[in-house]
Amino acid sequence: MKLKKIFNHLLVAFIVFQFLSCDNKESLDSPFNATPSERLNAQQKELNDLLESAQYGWKAVYFTDTTQLGGYTHLFKFKQGKVDMASDFDSDTGTYSSEYSIELGSTVSLVFTTKNRIHLLSDSNNYPVASLRGKGYKGDFQFLYYGKENDQIIFKTNRSFKELRFVKATADDWSNLAKNIAMIPNVIGNSTRPLFRLLETFDGSKTSQFDFNFTEATRYATANSIESGSNMTSNIGIAYTPTGIIVSPPVKVGNQKLTDFTYDSASGAFTATGTNNITATIKYSNKPLIITNDYKKLLDGNPQTSFGYISAFLSKAPTNSPLCISLLNAVNGTLPANQNLSRIQLNFNTPFGNYIEYRFAGGKKTIYHNISTAENSTNKTIVLTHDSWESNGVIIPEPAFLKEIDAELMDPNGLYVKKENFNIQFSNAIYTFTSFSNPFRITTYAL
Repeated sequence: MKLKKIFNHLLVAFIVFQFLSCDNKESLDSPFNATPSERLNAQQKELNDLLESAQYGWKAVYFTDTTQLGGYTHLFKFKQGKVDMASDFDSDTGTYSSEYSIELGSTVSLVFTTKNRIHLLSDSNNYPVASLRGKGYKGDFQFLYYGKENDQIIFKTNRSFKELRFVKATADDWSNLAKNIAMIPNVIGNSTRPLFRLLETFDGSKTSQFDFNFTEATRYATANSIESGSNMTSNIGIAYTPTGIIVSPPVKVGNQKLTDFTYDSASGAFTATGTNNITATIKYSNKPLIITNDYKKLLDGNPQTSFGYISAFLSKAPTNSPLCISLLNAVNGTLPANQNLSRIQLNFNTPFGNYIEYRFAGGKKTIYHNISTAENSTNKTIVLTHDSWESNGVIIPEPAFLKEIDAELMDPNGLYVKKENFNIQFSNAIYTFTSFSNPFRITTYAL
């Protein structure tokens, strides 16, 4: 009996020994036994192998700050410390070579070590609008490696710690990159389309509308609900594609998030389609979504008011329509090289009456168009009618070089007047004047 007990104890001890031996072997083989340096070296090799593995390289649509900037498509082809790169940052979509490295720190990171297209987003002296002076496009050229998922490489930007994904590029991505640039005029809109635009969403039962204003320089659009009492917004950064646009953050409709919009050349609309009939469409409208009574304060009998388009500060205002910009450029094209149209100022109920001032830089004398005003209550517009032209205290014929732009302000059907809910560089309220009949809108300061 004692012998049997001794045998059983020996058998148990042998099994435990075998188990511990296997466990120790697995522990020795575990990656958790590797030193931090060994793990980083393994990640370094893993990332480099990934970067070089894709036949056509990688594509990243880089949204640097979705609260104020759009996205920029970059293509990369990596090989032995060299990278071929192209982007749609501007009209130059050519491919350029530079160097990269995979560096070790607290984590593994991809660093573009010599200047190439991606550095255009990180240069603080290269900024799209005055509010980003000293910040540039808020981009980065160092990306922290966070692994791979579904054939995508996951990075986080070094400065802002935002996720950026590299997806495998195709041959078409490289050959069609210039088509991204060709899409820009369709997003901006042109003078042949209606002026007003909206973002319209449909969640399967309800249609919602948001005004839509796009700024080309920043590739950013603001979209605010037009429903009374609603403060809902769908402000979005935009990246161009050969067939439309990608937006970030996504447009949320119901419980779905829509990012990819396809362009329709016939209507000029961009449409994203979800499931169960859910859609979001950026489309044109023949009249403002919200028509205000702001024009009434300009009518006879009210206090004196003035509104000035000042070229130095408002020439790039997003609310200037393409037609307005083209007419302003046409006026300047008729003037000597040292002169330009510096201001258009609309003056109402002054001691000298109502008049439009055309001021010039370069020594040319101011030209005044004296006008009368009337209300079109049906259209909710103010109608300006011709009285006389004068300059230097002398009545003159209509200046031919001002005829086209002045005709828009003198639209027989009147001008919509709107106090905007934003400022540009100064605290002065912004007012827009929009032709009832044509896609003409000019941006002014209340003076």
